[in-house]
Amino acid sequence: MRLVERRARQCGFSLLEVLVAFMILTLSLGVLFRIFSSGLQNLTISEGYSQAVLLAESRLGEVGLSEPLEPGESQGEWGEGFVWRQSIEPFLPWEDEVELSKPIAAYWVTVVVSWGVRGKQRQVSLSSLRLKAEPTFETVDDPEG
Repeated sequence: MRLVERRARQCGFSLLEVLVAFMILTLSLGVLFRIFSSGLQNLTISEGYSQAVLLAESRLGEVGLSEPLEPGESQGEWGEGFVWRQSIEPFLPWEDEVELSKPIAAYWVTVVVSWGVRGKQRQVSLSSLRLKAEPTFETVDDPEG
């Protein structure tokens, strides 16, 4: 009967087994928290890139429509921590000996959007080539004078 009584008392877990189980659990949870944390950080970074690209596309879209297509630079701020810088430069792709049928001026438009995430500066740059018809001054023969 003593053998049966000993086995009946040893049915539970020892303290060492419980401690090992808790160590395995804490290591597993630590790895899982790290994975979720890096996923959230990547989500924040990609959200910043998405907003920056939308802002840069918006700025490029305004050039030539609500903003004159003239050489120069401008800058400003948008939203929470986004800073944009826009430059418009003349672009001369044609050689002097090639004549165009219509007078066209080409401009290289660049928009750079920068912002900070957790102390790191990030930036997105978009460029576009825009064409502008130059006004021509033709003389009209006046039959009266």
